[in-house]
Amino acid sequence: MELKDKVMEDIKAAMRNKEKEKLTALRDVKAAILLKETEKGDKKITEEEETKLIQKLVKQRKESADVYKQQDRDDLADKELFEASVIEKYLPEQISDDKLEEIIKNIINETGAESMKDMGKVMGIANKKLSGRAEGKIIANKVKSLLS
Repeated sequence: MELKDKVMEDIKAAMRNKEKEKLTALRDVKAAILLKETEKGDKKITEEEETKLIQKLVKQRKESADVYKQQDRDDLADKELFEASVIEKYLPEQISDDKLEEIIKNIINETGAESMKDMGKVMGIANKKLSGRAEGKIIANKVKSLLS
């Protein structure tokens, strides 16, 4: 089932169950997908583009929640975090920390990286290999710790 169809089914279910907060998050996902599709013309968006889109939506919600927490607006922060958790369900399964470290060590060995100077090389390959399965910030932190 396509992401767009899956989201539509979940919107219908949320409407039936009168889940307003969940419905808001799902409508945001639907809107983002439709926007991306109209941006491309008649072409359908690829699975990789869908994943990047969902990651972007989750990241926006988490960043907003951080800002709200800094301003002591826990009510708004909780709303953003809830929406992020709803949207995250459309991402591929996230990779475990141990598996992430193992993959990055293999990439470091393959590239022959020895210091922080080689971080860009490692990050380029790691981001491609782990796209959608780990957040960029987490990948970067792991690469830094292994190279230093």
